[in-house]
Amino acid sequence: MSIGIFLSAPMGPIGILCIQRTLNKGRNSGFFTGVGAAASDLFYCLLVGLGISLVTEFIADHVNILQIIGSVILIAYAVYMIFHNPVSQIKENIDQRDDYLRDMITGFLFTLSNPLIMFLIIPLFARFGFPLPEYKFYHVILGYGFIVAGALLWWAVITFFVDKVRSHFNIRSMWLINRIIGIIIMILSLFGLGTGIHAYLLELGIL
Repeated sequence: MSIGIFLSAPMGPIGILCIQRTLNKGRNSGFFTGVGAAASDLFYCLLVGLGISLVTEFIADHVNILQIIGSVILIAYAVYMIFHNPVSQIKENIDQRDDYLRDMITGFLFTLSNPLIMFLIIPLFARFGFPLPEYKFYHVILGYGFIVAGALLWWAVITFFVDKVRSHFNIRSMWLINRIIGIIIMILSLFGLGTGIHAYLLELGIL
């Protein structure tokens, strides 16, 4: 679930689109846009997971160094989130029609158009140890299911919050949320980096 939340929480273009649709058309429109984004995230997670499953032995042998690399990548991503303003990346959505299937499809395609998300999925998988070589098939299925559940939980919460304050909500305040989320990711990543380096030094016999 943490992987799903971390994939969805950064307020990039798709997050701003969901919020704008919630502001303009109501919570359902924003949520179904998030459902499409979650489906796209699942697609990329499956691609990464299938690729990782082919080299599980390599990952098991290098789990500490992968955690270090993954933590460094997440730290860099957190810095990007803290200092980058996502509002400038997308035009305001002014379509008032209630077409939830269209909202879902556009959310899916919008997220699918950014394959660089795989470079976020890989360190998240490495950081949270998913999937591990000892996992059975149903463990992996449940894992992917909870990734989607985490993503949907985020979109449900954020669209609920935005819908409640629609009358006086400032879209630019999402930059503040972006910074807060970035700081949280940075703290967790620094912890992961520290534990990874410690474990790697133990593995080398230095400590």
